[in-house]
Formats: sequence, C-alpha cells, structure tokens
Amino acid sequence: MGRYRAPQKPGSKYITAEGHRRLAEELDHLWFTLRPEVTKAVSAAAAEGDRSENAEYIYRKKQLREIDSRVRFLRKRLEDMKVVSTIPDNVNKVFFGAWVTVEDESGEESRYRIVGPDEFDMEDTYISMDSPVAKALLGKNLDDEITIHLPKGKKEVVIVEIEYEKNSA
Repeated sequence: MGRYRAPQKPGSKYITAEGHRRLAEELDHLWFTLRPEVTKAVSAAAAEGDRSENAEYIYRKKQLREIDSRVRFLRKRLEDMKVVSTIPDNVNKVFFGAWVTVEDESGEESRYRIVGPDEFDMEDTYISMDSPVAKALLGKNLDDEITIHLPKGKKEVVIVEIEYEKNSA
C-alpha cells in the first residue's frame, strides 16, 4: 500500500483580523529572526569540513527547508485571505466571527467562536467555519434548535446567545 494521499480541498479564505495579525507575525518571525539564525548556523557547520557526515549541517539544512516551506505557505495564504473585521447588521444571526453559546438537552452550555481554518487551533473554543458544528450553526438565529451530526451521533442544541467582538477591526 502506497503513501498516496488525495489532495485536500483548500480551506475557506476567510480570517479574523486577529488571526491575520498572528499569521503575519509568524511570517515575520520566521523570515527576519529564525531564518537568519539558521542560515548562520548552516554556514558555520559547512565551514567545519566534510558535509556528508556533518550531522549539524544536515540538520540545519533540513530546518532551513522547513522554514522556507512554511514561509512560502504563509505568503501565499495571507495573499489570498479575506479579512473579516466588520460586525454584521443582524447580530441575532450566526455569521463568521461570532461567539455562539449553545445548550444541549441536558442543560449543558458550550461556547464557540467561528473562525477561519487557519486559526481554529489557537484556542479550544475556536472552531473552523468548515467544521460540522460551525456549518450547522452558520446562518441560524437566536433560539433556533439545531441538530449537529457528530462522530458519536446526533446532538440537539439550542442557540442561547450570539455575540460579536466590537474591536475586531
């Protein structure tokens, strides 16, 4: 059996202003801080002699390739992103960037923020707009009853609160 993996569908192109800022800071750190340090270390390791058996040189070259790969990804991704920094007119409806509080049948509440696929892992409560939970919530109104299809089965929830950050711009 081969290692082939079918190409993944690219994630949505939306991002919050905070998420865009974090990705831009990561890009700056990689390009202006980390890459020059690693380049200097590669040069120093190369000066030690035989490169084919120099573990430091091999490791640093690999590290440099990984940094360059991430920099290429971030530049392309940031170029294509659409920053959403406005609050929608209807704040009683779930849109991108909303904080949504839902209550299940047992009365347990959960709070999520719907964000882009590049920022959902920043906090446990951030969920990607491409996830099944977010897809079920998007476009729904306050007090709507929703069925969310999860790997464990269906879950019935009610939207009890929708909030938008005032300073998202």
